[in-house]
Amino acid sequence: MKIVKNNPSKQKVIDAASALFYQKGFDGTSVRDIADKACVNVSLISYYFKSKQGLLEHGVTQYYETYLKTVEETLQLSKADSKLERLKKVVETIIQYRQNNHQFSCFILRELSLDSVFVREMAVTYIAKENYYLSNAFFSILEEKQVQYMDREFLFMQLKGMLITPYVLQNEWKNQVIGEQSHHMFVKKYVRTIHKWLDFIVS
Repeated sequence: MKIVKNNPSKQKVIDAASALFYQKGFDGTSVRDIADKACVNVSLISYYFKSKQGLLEHGVTQYYETYLKTVEETLQLSKADSKLERLKKVVETIIQYRQNNHQFSCFILRELSLDSVFVREMAVTYIAKENYYLSNAFFSILEEKQVQYMDREFLFMQLKGMLITPYVLQNEWKNQVIGEQSHHMFVKKYVRTIHKWLDFIVS
């Protein structure tokens, strides 16, 4: 979760928390664990974030604000493209962002899949906005197709499932994605698979 500029100590704390939340979960991680991994004093975490909850809130906020800004930029830059091509670019942007922030993506999406109250309450506004952008882009490609309402909703649910599956079921392939080049190849191949699915449903 690389989101802090010109503050190495704060970034070290965020990176350490991201890795530990991913590995041990929020409840299984203590402030002392984070301080030890970041090689900083516990008091530094209190100074920057007040508490472990404050650190989580900071992380979730920065993650989603940067994420939505990235999606918005993609939508803006692809206005001249076809509706299908625009959606494909949004899909690629989402997978690329989540893969670039792999550990925190896995942590957040895993907690949301478990209906974790403390994450959902923080993320609800961001999730609604994400759903708005994605649903508009997706349903626009079905406008000329004779697709029943319920079928459209099911197809949209499938798309959202494909976008979160690698991060909710990360243990299925965690040994296959190691190193920066491997992450790059995963994004390329996985995005291509979703694009083929989109081509199929509009054909």
